[in-house]
Amino acid sequence: MPEPSTYTFKLTDEQGKTLKEILEGNCFEFSELAYGHFGAKKGKCSIGYYQSGKLVVQGKDAKEFIEFTLEPLVLQEARLGYDEVHHPEMFEPHFGIDESGKGDLFGPLVIAGVYVDAEIAKRLLNLGVRDSKLIHSDKMANDLSKAIREAVPRGISLVAINPSRYNELYPRFRNLNVLLAWGHATVIENLLKLRPECPRALSDQFANPQVLERQLAKKGANIHLVQRTKAESDIAVAAASIIARSKFIRSLEDLGEPFGLKLGKGVSPLVKAQASRILEKKGIESLKSICKTHFKTFSEITHNK
Repeated sequence: MPEPSTYTFKLTDEQGKTLKEILEGNCFEFSELAYGHFGAKKGKCSIGYYQSGKLVVQGKDAKEFIEFTLEPLVLQEARLGYDEVHHPEMFEPHFGIDESGKGDLFGPLVIAGVYVDAEIAKRLLNLGVRDSKLIHSDKMANDLSKAIREAVPRGISLVAINPSRYNELYPRFRNLNVLLAWGHATVIENLLKLRPECPRALSDQFANPQVLERQLAKKGANIHLVQRTKAESDIAVAAASIIARSKFIRSLEDLGEPFGLKLGKGVSPLVKAQASRILEKKGIESLKSICKTHFKTFSEITHNK
């Protein structure tokens, strides 16, 4: 995998003003940016500064701009290449857990976990895994997933619950968060068999922490559990999110093939139209085999059918 060419930062309003002044003084060409303050470009460096304060720097010259302009003149601290200084906990041994498919009508629920230590964290950073939120193509997700598997030879677990199995399990748990916690606990249990010495697991906080803690206790998994919002900023969680997303993408393709469709993601109008077409041509049992039936969208589509 090539060195990453996209970087993200969070700016204060004052830093944003300073950045604009610097760009104006360095002959950057400005442009309008949806949901943003401005876009700017010079040579092979493109910049997007959003209303949320998020700054995206892209292109072959992005790294040079960050090291010689953004860090010393705007951020006033060195961040690029200093992850181990600013986020030492990210380089300590731990599991990162994330999922894909929980908000999609079609396809499985996939939960993945990745083990990371200092050496593995550096490998993943070099692959550009820290930029996982900026992955905009299925191909990139699949390529990164393959690279992560090569970088972590012993320390990946994946639980993929296909729609038929999901629809059997959901009534037993009666709540998506409880089902999700069961999946997370299963992944952590599997990872502990591979890396029993690992002291900590990190995941996004999707419910009351006690929900996942209870599931871990049921499985007898003894590990310090940390749940927090925006956990994907951690390298292990980001890697897990990519592994899970890649598996979800490939499963969605397999499920759509018998119907001659590239199934859509989420619950968009396209997804609703595809579900209605499958129901009309193949019947409700075929639709159930590829859908999460507790979704409100499923009820709306199948009502009075």
